[in-house]
Amino acid sequence: MSRSALLVLADGRFPAGGHAHSGGAEAAVKAGRLRDAADLEHFCRGRLHTTGLTTAGLAAAAALGHDAAALDAAADARTPSPALRAAARRLGRQLLRAARAAWPDAGLDALARDFPRGAHQPVVLGTAARAAGLGPEDAAHCAAYETVSGPATAAVRLLGLDPFLATAVLARLAGDTDRVAARAAAAAREGVDALPAASAPLLDITAEQHAAWPVRLFAS
Repeated sequence: MSRSALLVLADGRFPAGGHAHSGGAEAAVKAGRLRDAADLEHFCRGRLHTTGLTTAGLAAAAALGHDAAALDAAADARTPSPALRAAARRLGRQLLRAARAAWPDAGLDALARDFPRGAHQPVVLGTAARAAGLGPEDAAHCAAYETVSGPATAAVRLLGLDPFLATAVLARLAGDTDRVAARAAAAAREGVDALPAASAPLLDITAEQHAAWPVRLFAS
């Protein structure tokens, strides 16, 4: 296991396309539910324990080598919003391009062959982690952290929020992020049927509304 590889994969500058997505923050800002750092912390905590747990489980399972087709189907079943399914596949395609350049691997090549429209992002993330020599806990940590770091970064741009305050939110969520990642990795070891399926209906609803906006700053 390489800690340096983990840092590369989790780095927000890794060209995986996440910077173009707000994780629902843009819709929350427009609706008046996300106005300041306190709101951001509540938003991120809720997202972490729902979407974050689910995606971390999928990523951990992929890192363990579970069947990619079964995991992609599981991701579809856990993503009721068509807009979010499309966004997850777009992010999966972009992440796969970056991962294949960084860590050439037969498993990544198989994903590109079997999912020409793109596999779900957490499935690609876990496969990339495996290619980089990382384990399920590492993949789960990356996935869980992404679900909060994306909205935090977006809030800085959307609200003009002080980036020091946004970073402090992420620091306060560190313990929750660790616990979510551990829970996700433990479930992944029990098999695909045991993966978390936590839902966030409001995020699904607002994702569909956001996708219909004629003008928006973020893709999702």
